[in-house]
Amino acid sequence: LFDGFDASSNVATLGLIFAPNGCLGGYDAVSAVANDLLPRLQSDPELARFWANRGDDGIAREKQLLIDFLCASAGGPMYYTGRDMKTAHAGMQISDSDWSTFLGHLNATLEAFQVPQTERDQVVGFIQSTAAEIAEAQPCPMV
Repeated sequence: LFDGFDASSNVATLGLIFAPNGCLGGYDAVSAVANDLLPRLQSDPELARFWANRGDDGIAREKQLLIDFLCASAGGPMYYTGRDMKTAHAGMQISDSDWSTFLGHLNATLEAFQVPQTERDQVVGFIQSTAAEIAEAQPCPMV
């Protein structure tokens, strides 16, 4: 759906979306989106395994890193101190199916916040641009 999306060329667009006067309303709105999205992901039967053995402090840190990553990627005032996406998600065995489920929850969250479709497509496009670094190729099962 978002083939050809170049995150580096869309930072200005994302900045307009995440800016305090933009469609998502800056840090507080990005934080609200994260507060809505993460419980959706944690309660999904397909994705819950990623948080099954995480403590509250680890989940809170992960949420803050998500907020910082989105704001920093949009050119905002936050500084992302986390690892790159490939390193952060290595070994988690995130499948294409997991990724699709995640995108469904992301869209539901953006819809819940009534983000207009054009801006929603841009946010999802940016997130989709990270898929190759996050979702891992799954080995073929032995027959």
